[in-house]
Amino acid sequence: MKGVTSVTVSVPLTIRRRGGRKQIIGPDGAVARQSDNGAGFAPVRGDPALVKALARGFRWRRMLEEGRYASISEMAAAEMIERGYLGTLLRLTLLAPEMVEAILEGRQQSEMTLPELMKGVPTIWEGQPSQTG
Repeated sequence: MKGVTSVTVSVPLTIRRRGGRKQIIGPDGAVARQSDNGAGFAPVRGDPALVKALARGFRWRRMLEEGRYASISEMAAAEMIERGYLGTLLRLTLLAPEMVEAILEGRQQSEMTLPELMKGVPTIWEGQPSQTG
């Protein structure tokens, strides 16, 4: 065929595994997922593992505040999870409200992952990392 040319388009992408799922990270650092109709990609809100950890932490804190359990150790035994893990997720409830909102909306810094937050963050909100990247 005369006049047929091809064009190659290169887009730098990174594929990461998070929570057992593959995620495509675009050149701007944005996470994308395939849309329901299969026609392209749509942005994702929040890291599922991080959002789930926050939800658990806030649930467990509420259970303690309501007096369902007298201590973290008692709750850990009843929930059949390690006490240290429960305590670590409870510390996530000390994040600044703006940081929690950024995480839920997927606007947190890319290096702000569950493993990094589980290492610990300052409990004073002003000492916490900036909420968005």
